[in-house]
Amino acid sequence: MRVSSLVTYPVKGCAGSTLHSAHVSATGLEHDRAFMIVDSDWAFRSQRSDPVLAVVRCSVTDGSLTLTHASTGSVTVPVDRDSEARDITMFRAPMRGIDQGDEVAGWLTEVIEEPSRLVAAPHDLGRITDGIAPGSAQFADSSAVHILSTASLAGLNSRLDVSLPMDRFRPNIVVDGWDDPHREDEVREVGIGSARLTYTKLAIRCAVTTVEQTTGVRTGPEPLRTLGDYRRGRQKGVAFGSKFSVLQDGTVTVGDELRVESWGASEL
Repeated sequence: MRVSSLVTYPVKGCAGSTLHSAHVSATGLEHDRAFMIVDSDWAFRSQRSDPVLAVVRCSVTDGSLTLTHASTGSVTVPVDRDSEARDITMFRAPMRGIDQGDEVAGWLTEVIEEPSRLVAAPHDLGRITDGIAPGSAQFADSSAVHILSTASLAGLNSRLDVSLPMDRFRPNIVVDGWDDPHREDEVREVGIGSARLTYTKLAIRCAVTTVEQTTGVRTGPEPLRTLGDYRRGRQKGVAFGSKFSVLQDGTVTVGDELRVESWGASEL
């Protein structure tokens, strides 16, 4: 089993950035969900309500964040993670975020066509995630790292009339080499490169999986309808992929082997 792809998502809900190699810290791959878009009530936005975010591309370089959209061009702002944070909410839970200024807020408002601002996770966010092995994360839905195998996607696509690409599920680490689907459900502790991860929970899927990631358009009931036939977990919703917290910081590179240290029964 080897890493076939690495993706980080600097701005929650926006397009991912593919990496050849990534540093993995307690909060996941570098820059992953370090930023989040909020509405006029300072509540988070995502593709659930704003599918257009899928086609907003982002990159972080030399202390600056650049956002790009085909119709509105680009905006580049210096990253501020040290100013005073303000109260925000994500899934109605209280959090803190540092506002990134009026320029990027105006740009996002034009793209989304509703009042929007961009916030960054403060260095001292101190968020504790849930699951079997609680860890940390910035603005990810739950745990720091999402792993999904090509075998699991192949198993789903064998049931669909039209095959879906991996990006519909927005994993951080894509794994190739398992013959059977959903082996990631059974991994409990694993070394990848110089990092070590531990399982926290199954990845419960939402309406984001119905958004075509190259167009930002919601396409219909799939894959949730089909996943509901065979991947309905004990938690509410359907499961596809697994979430992990970070036991040991390190570097992960495409081609790295997965060294599974312990296995467990699937929670499905």
